[in-house]
Amino acid sequence: MAPEMFKASRWTHGNFLFPTVIEVTDQAIIRRKRSWFSRDEMSIARSKIASVHIKTGIIWSEVLIESSGGTDPMKSHGHRKADARRIRDLIQTSEPAAS
Repeated sequence: MAPEMFKASRWTHGNFLFPTVIEVTDQAIIRRKRSWFSRDEMSIARSKIASVHIKTGIIWSEVLIESSGGTDPMKSHGHRKADARRIRDLIQTSEPAAS
C-alpha cells in the first residue's frame, strides 16, 4: 500500500499557518503538527490501533484514533468529511504489515 497523506483545512482553528497532516502507511499512522519553532510528531503502530472515532460537523470532521498500547489518543480536527472517512477505511480495511 502506498502511503496516503491527509492535510487539515487552513480555515479551522489551530491550522491556519501550519495545518496538521495525517499519514497512513503500512506500518503506522503518523500525525505531524508544526509550529513556529517546533514540530510535534505522533505515531501509532497499525497493530496497536484499538478504534477510530469520527465526529462530523457541517463541513469539517475530527478524527480520534485510540491505541491499545496505553498512549494518549491521536486527535486531529479540520479534515474534510471524505478525508476522515478515507482515513477510517484505510485503517479498518487493510491489514497491518506482517513482521
